Amino acid sequence: MADLHVEEFYKDAAVALVQLYGAFPRRTNLFVEDIAGPDEPDEFGLHSKRHMACFGALLWLAEEGLVRYVDTIRQEALDQAVLTRSAFIRLSAPAPASLARELGIADEASVSTLPPSVQDDLSTHIHLVRTALKTGNSGRISQVMQAVFFADSGNY
Repeated sequence: MADLHVEEFYKDAAVALVQLYGAFPRRTNLFVEDIAGPDEPDEFGLHSKRHMACFGALLWLAEEGLVRYVDTIRQEALDQAVLTRSAFIRLSAPAPASLARELGIADEASVSTLPPSVQDDLSTHIHLVRTALKTGNSGRISQVMQAVFFADSGNY
């Protein structure tokens, strides 16, 4: 079992990438509260560890070249964030069929009856990320995000 903070990181990263993919190529503000939930700063104005971990995940995505942004809005959001070219290509690329089967996301019999364009959409990394988020299963989300982050990036 992974450490809780790592599972939360994968979920935060997944939610952020799905939000940015849905807005692509438009720049949008990426608010920590929309990803990690509401946070009430303490009497000194400091955010919770959970809030700061999510903010750190957003900054990490930028440092690793997956997200670009203009500025931060205090520790509340990334201002005018957008996916980088490599992140967009990675998320749009087909995921390994074995991963979809392993996660129980794709039923080959039902998928093969769909039009090719729909089959292509259902085979992408972003589809797997969205589907994993809908399940709410931390293990599944972690597995899909590992595939997104650690798949061979030689072609991206």
